[in-house]
Amino acid sequence: MSVAVLPQPAPYAIVPVPQEARERYTQLSDNPVRQVAEAPVSTFSIDVDTGSYSNVRRMLNAGNLPPADAVRVEELINYFPYDYALPKDGRPFAVHTEMAPAPWNAERVLLRIGIKGQDVAKQALPPANVVFLVDVSGSMNSADKLPLLKSSLKLLVSEMRAQDRISLVTYASGTQVILPPTAGTEKATIDAAIDALQAGGSTAGASGIQLAYAAAQQSFIKGGINRILLATDGDFNVGIADTRQLKSLIEEKRKSGISLSTLGFGTGNYNEAMMEQIADVGDGAYSYIDSLMEGHKVLVNEMTSTLATIARDVKVQIEFNPAVVREYRQIGYENRQLAREDFNNDRVDAGDIGAGHTVTALYELTLAGSKSSVDPLRYAPKSGADGPLANEIGYLKLRYKQPAASDSQLIAFTLQREAIKPLAATSSEFRFATAVAAYGQILRGGKYTGNWTYDDVRKLAAASTGNDRFGYRGEFLRLLDLAAALGTRPGR
Repeated sequence: MSVAVLPQPAPYAIVPVPQEARERYTQLSDNPVRQVAEAPVSTFSIDVDTGSYSNVRRMLNAGNLPPADAVRVEELINYFPYDYALPKDGRPFAVHTEMAPAPWNAERVLLRIGIKGQDVAKQALPPANVVFLVDVSGSMNSADKLPLLKSSLKLLVSEMRAQDRISLVTYASGTQVILPPTAGTEKATIDAAIDALQAGGSTAGASGIQLAYAAAQQSFIKGGINRILLATDGDFNVGIADTRQLKSLIEEKRKSGISLSTLGFGTGNYNEAMMEQIADVGDGAYSYIDSLMEGHKVLVNEMTSTLATIARDVKVQIEFNPAVVREYRQIGYENRQLAREDFNNDRVDAGDIGAGHTVTALYELTLAGSKSSVDPLRYAPKSGADGPLANEIGYLKLRYKQPAASDSQLIAFTLQREAIKPLAATSSEFRFATAVAAYGQILRGGKYTGNWTYDDVRKLAAASTGNDRFGYRGEFLRLLDLAAALGTRPGR
């Protein structure tokens, strides 16, 4: 008697987990539309981080659209230098505003706030005490991590001067001072110490941070630059690994006058949430290095802004005039929002501006007489459209501290409705920043950009590249093409 043999069931297909699915990002929700009648005041900390842009670029180049939480629109906008005029009144930065209709919604007006920091020539920088804090744990053992990190740090070494000092601290299963403070002219010695780094072991990141602050304190330069550059994939797994505890540690350490910036590397297990947040509390900036070209941008082209702080705890506050503005929405800066009372509280930390930095913020406004997104309040007090303030969009204020000061200074001026121009009459800097803002919003889902597509963004950006000295804007056009192609793939 024959026995029927049943076919074996096919094995379950193992679907590989995309690398970005194992990476860690801070959850972000888009800033909502707010009624001026309910909440007339908007307050936020400036942000000079750029890591989100290069991290998103890395994903697009790998053939993947980024997860929404990896896209922080303000960091995309601020990746680019903008041709804003330098300050002329003795202040550390100048403030510029511009307004025009939003290209994706004719019922809205875009307000751009642009900040330009006073530039400082490299040779005019004060002496620098720089501590390289390098993650040499096993997770750094891939081409896009430790080898790229070493090549990038050597670019900065090539720019160091006789009055500068570089130290090298490493951490893995333990911590070690590899190189004591060494003059910037001893480039062969510094490069040899960097070249000798090898990856292996677990990741005691918090211990490394503590040792780096101790090393920076030992060689502290009064009146100079004192900064730690933490280079890692953020995959801490020994000791303090909780981001909140790390932030508390760094908040305490920054009182010493030593700043901490982060340089992110790698894929797969990358902890961007930690990298961005500890740089914020460390009075530094977060950058993501996805190529040696990006290392050159951050550590050579932008060396002065990476190392030297010209204004600390910079906060922005706008009071919108309810007689002229019905609604507003800030584009980006979701994790930089401050309470209204924080603006005048000098104990509340905020972002810092480096030498030559440009910072851009955008608001989308609904003016009186335009179609609103939110129904008006029935019982809200009515604001008259006449009177001496009838032409004012709002009142813009900024607070900042000089690098060594504990008390803030105030800048304030009004925003006039008559300053609104047709989009075609605005500067190329306004139009390009608007294009990048649209790109970022579409990557995040396009909740507020209507029917605008990447093709629309490309047309605006291509006509607004302006002075593209380093080719960053030309590269942006190619990334737009990638995003458009990936966004139209089946299943997208």
